Amino acid sequence: MRSLLPPPGPARLLTVIVMVMTLGQGLWMALSAIYAVTVLHLTSGQLGVSVSIAAAIVLLSSIPLGHLADRAGPRTVQIWSFLVLTVLTCGLLFVTDFWPYLVVVSAQGIAYRAGRSARKAMIAGLIPSANRVAVLAQIRAASNASVSVGACLAGLVLAVGSREAYQAAVGFVAVTFLITGLLTVKEPSVPPVPASAGPALGVLRDVPYLTFAALDGLLTTHTVLLDVVLPLWVLRHTGAPRWMSAAILLLNTVLVVAVQTRAARGVDDPTAAARASLQGAGCVAAACLVFALSDKAAVLPACLLLAVGAVAHALGEVRQAAGSWGIAFDLAPDHAQGQYQATHAMGADMGKMIAPAVFTWLVLGHGALGWAALAVAFAALGTAMPPVVARGLRTRSATGEVTPTG
Repeated sequence: MRSLLPPPGPARLLTVIVMVMTLGQGLWMALSAIYAVTVLHLTSGQLGVSVSIAAAIVLLSSIPLGHLADRAGPRTVQIWSFLVLTVLTCGLLFVTDFWPYLVVVSAQGIAYRAGRSARKAMIAGLIPSANRVAVLAQIRAASNASVSVGACLAGLVLAVGSREAYQAAVGFVAVTFLITGLLTVKEPSVPPVPASAGPALGVLRDVPYLTFAALDGLLTTHTVLLDVVLPLWVLRHTGAPRWMSAAILLLNTVLVVAVQTRAARGVDDPTAAARASLQGAGCVAAACLVFALSDKAAVLPACLLLAVGAVAHALGEVRQAAGSWGIAFDLAPDHAQGQYQATHAMGADMGKMIAPAVFTWLVLGHGALGWAALAVAFAALGTAMPPVVARGLRTRSATGEVTPTG
């Protein structure tokens, strides 16, 4: 555990806070759909509608919530978001049908996004610019380990399968939010940024940053490959056993925990971050080509190709993530980190709303050719990143804003 934590100080406390929160998240991600259908007796259609509406509400509220973190102070927004999440999660124990469930999960989404945007603003305010990517890498590695523990706890709940076990899990998730909120009180305060004479939501006029957010959002859709596409690909297009998709997810988690910190080394300015994004996209593109070779392969060749592709994908994931963090922070002005980080998160949200349908249509409908098309798309997105970042740097220089250079 010590190897996952930064040295004592604000970075370590931030990491511990995220680990506590993601312990509950790992548990809830594995149980939420089953809880809604099994305990609350929602139909699969009602569950799908709830998730889609909540996602749309969160998307629309992202930038205003980030602006709130800038103006009210990120620590204050974080504390209140976690306390509200505690209450809302407990509220799930009293939900009995569709409409209350929709209200609760929508409110949860808003509170969670507020806390996430505030946390990024806290990192910008507490961590020197040269260290932010390294700290985020440590946080990601630690949170992946914590999510895995939460998923194991979910397995125990599913093994018991009783209503009481599910409700105890909901209570456990609420407690993790409460502890997270109380730990946040111990964080140093980042002062709120007073309103300036310019537009309140200046990020909406920052074309280079909006372009980066859109490109990066499309790049991060590579996570959909493991969650949605590969399990179906393994089942329908290869001779590999069904459990291979679970083995790929486990391999991905282990590799992210093991190498994310190393993958972030050298990403200490926007230009280096853009190169890291390009390199990560190249690895993901290579993974897509390797997955394509597993089409109709027998058991052993299919398993080998899927494992090699999974390793390439994980290396691309950690390198692209490091580049994404560096660009997102360094192209954002210090007085508006909350709204800029929220905009960055919106890009990922929009990409993940589009990707499942498009990717499954490409890969399951067109086989190896679909994988090749995805490889070309990821490579093109990565290639576009350095010129977009260069344009953003020129824009910041023209407006007199200083860009961190590590």
